[in-house]
Amino acid sequence: MHEQTLSVPATGGGVKGTVRVPGDKSVSHRALVLAALAPGRSTIEGLSRGEDPTHTRGALAHFGVEFLDEADGTVTVHGGLRHEPVDVLDCGNAGTGIRLLAGVCAGFDGLSVLTGDRYLRRRPMDRVADPLRRMGARVDARAGGSLAPLVIRGGGLNGLTYHSPTASAQVKSCVLLAGLAASGPTTVVEPHPTRRHTEEMLTAAGARVQVEGTSVTVHPGPVAPMAHTVPGDPSQSAFWAVAAALAGEVELPGLYLGYGRSDYLNVLRRMGATVQVEESTGTVRVSAARLRAVQIGGEEVPGIVDEIPVLAVAAAGAQGTTVISGAHELRVKESDRVASTVAMLRAFGVETEERPDGMVVHGREEFSPAAVDSAGDHRIAMAAAVAAVARTSGLSTITGWGSVATSYPGFVEDLRTVSGAAASVGA
Repeated sequence: MHEQTLSVPATGGGVKGTVRVPGDKSVSHRALVLAALAPGRSTIEGLSRGEDPTHTRGALAHFGVEFLDEADGTVTVHGGLRHEPVDVLDCGNAGTGIRLLAGVCAGFDGLSVLTGDRYLRRRPMDRVADPLRRMGARVDARAGGSLAPLVIRGGGLNGLTYHSPTASAQVKSCVLLAGLAASGPTTVVEPHPTRRHTEEMLTAAGARVQVEGTSVTVHPGPVAPMAHTVPGDPSQSAFWAVAAALAGEVELPGLYLGYGRSDYLNVLRRMGATVQVEESTGTVRVSAARLRAVQIGGEEVPGIVDEIPVLAVAAAGAQGTTVISGAHELRVKESDRVASTVAMLRAFGVETEERPDGMVVHGREEFSPAAVDSAGDHRIAMAAAVAAVARTSGLSTITGWGSVATSYPGFVEDLRTVSGAAASVGA
């Protein structure tokens, strides 16, 4: 499926309109996990229908958790992990899914095997395996314990204080979820603060959580069933926001604007885009302006790590030279996102230099039509589509388009609506 190709003819008109993006993928994963852990009936509204959360749902069903799709789109969950997984837990392409589930499996007294597609099996898992082993779980994996499949024998965990070498919300969440089943408090100390979905949602579900600066502590105990509402995904909205900043205007209603999730808007403001935020409704409006180059790096990166590929497209259309640094984490995403972002921009004729921790982007007024290989990475593919509609004057093609189904199955339909481009998907 990743071999699909998107063809995007230029329209010259940029983008204009309203886009209601899918439910937040990160929140969807966590809502499914917490509903599964809570004994009793929970409901989830606005759940992302992307392949990544669907794999998490399927994995949790192997523990005996029951999911029911209601006619109005709500998902009812009858939670409680009832037995060892009856099959291998296939996480597909979802790095968030496999790392959250690893924490769940470590806390469950049983044997679990977690794997994923060929892209996920290349991503580092020692960053979660190490703290789980320190808590008392038995974790085995390929490549000296660092690559999936993961084999986890859980139960009998002890609380710990873990100083994470990586600023990663996925690592933090994995350890905190395992901490719910530990014999004492579990604390994660990060080098920089990261997104707080898990802390917020654990607290809402009745868990005892304390946050102090870069330190988060969870106390063991059950979580309670609850009604989860998943807001719109700001990481998906970033594609339309950048397209509008380059050429046009869009309205993006109903977004999640919690800690660390709207930082990309601050970057666009610094670049000169017109950005309005209505906090009460989660509505963001972005319109074009003459963009200028900025410096991106340091503590800013954890809050925009998923948005960097499309922000690089904004930088490519800005006046001057943008430097992105401190982004080592991009090297171990669905693709090496430093290399794949640089390759994508160069395909559009943008002068770009690759660096070990980021890139240098020299802006230009117009991009050349391009043939882009997305390297099977959904964010590279969608960022390329934005570049194609915003600043080219010919036909562009993007291979590996099937990867977009992992997070945003309706992207092409929204692209046609706001750009008027007769975009089409073929084998």
